[in-house]
Amino acid sequence: MRNHSAVREFVLLGLSTDPYVRPILFALFLLVYLLTLVGNSLMLLVIAADSHLHTPMYFFLRQLSFLDLCHSSVTAPKMLENLLSEDKSILVESCLAQAFFVFATGGTEACLLAAMAYDRYVAISSPLLYSQVMSNQLCVGLVWISWGLAFVDALLNILLAVSLDFCEDQTIPHFSCELSSLFPLSCSDTSTNFILLLCSSVVHFFGTLVMIVCSYARIVSTVLRVSSSTGRSKAFSTCLSHLTTVILFYGSGFISYLLPASGSPVEMVFSLQYSLITPMLNPLIYSLKNKEVKAAVGRMIRKHL
Repeated sequence: MRNHSAVREFVLLGLSTDPYVRPILFALFLLVYLLTLVGNSLMLLVIAADSHLHTPMYFFLRQLSFLDLCHSSVTAPKMLENLLSEDKSILVESCLAQAFFVFATGGTEACLLAAMAYDRYVAISSPLLYSQVMSNQLCVGLVWISWGLAFVDALLNILLAVSLDFCEDQTIPHFSCELSSLFPLSCSDTSTNFILLLCSSVVHFFGTLVMIVCSYARIVSTVLRVSSSTGRSKAFSTCLSHLTTVILFYGSGFISYLLPASGSPVEMVFSLQYSLITPMLNPLIYSLKNKEVKAAVGRMIRKHL
């Protein structure tokens, strides 16, 4: 019998094995990653520097930008390194650590998007009580709960995965380590791991999605009672950016987790959108049609000229 404890590293196949395609992919995703870093860092800077944006909505948006920086930085550096290097190996411990942070940051973002949906519901349904309901204490508490729940959830899954034995096949048909990619490599019985991961996904991701849907159902109900078409349009426009982010995040996230870890092009596309494209797009989504952010950027530019 093979000594499974001797398996010390995995091989990440990455996006392509073609030596001519890999440099092109490296240049493309390096640009995506740099745009993610610059866009989210600028969003953090603008919100922190402008007192007009010190509201609950922008407090949550600042947390989202920080999360997007973390989430993309968990996978992008290793993926870029593998596109240039012939050695695509990763230590088992490093792989489990990456899987932990992918799960934790993704879970935190799911909770945060639910908190942001509630914030929009309060802003539209009770505008006069908005600042009173969405107090600083509540906002900070919701963020801490988001981080806490996600990290506990990720820790439970990873602690169970640490005890797995891995077989001779060390190849992961992916550009990053995720729990669903590790289970097929194990010689141990992974049924308990799979059930825990499934329960975590249902409770954590579907649970937050139900909260978001409930918040938007109440928002729609409130807006439809507004007599003015201009008022209805203005109310819906305040939710458009958040709704776009929710669709991108949950759509690509669910599909990438529910698809079997086969390394198929479809799976790669959704994983890339979930890990890299959505974090790059979020600053654009929240700034292009947002007059307050545009005004804040303008004030910051004029201040430093």
